[in-house]
Amino acid sequence: MKQYIKNIVEINDNKRSRYFAFFIQFLILLSIVTFSMETIPDLKPQTRTILESIEIVCVIVFTVEYILRIYVADNKARFIFGFFGIIDLVAILPFYLSFGIDLRSLRALRFLRIFRILKLVRYNSAMIQFTRAIKIVKEQILLFLFTTVILIYFSAVGIYYFENEAQPEHFSSIFDSLWWAIITLTTVGYGDVYPITVGGKVFTFFILMIGLGIVAIPTGIISSALTKSIDDKEE
Repeated sequence: MKQYIKNIVEINDNKRSRYFAFFIQFLILLSIVTFSMETIPDLKPQTRTILESIEIVCVIVFTVEYILRIYVADNKARFIFGFFGIIDLVAILPFYLSFGIDLRSLRALRFLRIFRILKLVRYNSAMIQFTRAIKIVKEQILLFLFTTVILIYFSAVGIYYFENEAQPEHFSSIFDSLWWAIITLTTVGYGDVYPITVGGKVFTFFILMIGLGIVAIPTGIISSALTKSIDDKEE
């Protein structure tokens, strides 16, 4: 029985597995649509009742699926604390935490239902390939993120030095300067805060050049990892 269930809930080449995967994907998308519809103002009570009923059905199915996946898992602890196990739990937990409780603060938990869309990763071969690539280069990505945080801080310190006296309302402290550093290094540039001194403009030019590199580096790292992951799969 355990092997029979495992052949259904886990992705295999048999029809039952494919039908089950399509069914879960349909419920995930249906849940996201109903979640979005619930935000429409002035919904009729009948419509809201229907949406709530759909949510209950989805949660019941997702809960059964989660329990079955734990049941058939070879290493239960690894599944529960793994990526997919956590996503499956987050997909149903907000419903049970807010069920029967009329506290405004807990209503925000309903927005965590949006994480259900991550359940689709399990059924998408391209996303699985991408996840495998991220695992390959996770150390390089962590090093890149650490370096980026340092650059953001140094950028905030630098622009504070150049612009504090000229624009104390925008660059009153290093913490205020962090906003400028983030939007500049990421090359977003909202234009709400910008340098007016010569030193600040020259400094910004160099930060923008560094920012272009910051955008390009992770793209190259992940592209290389994806190529390696595809080659390994073909082998």
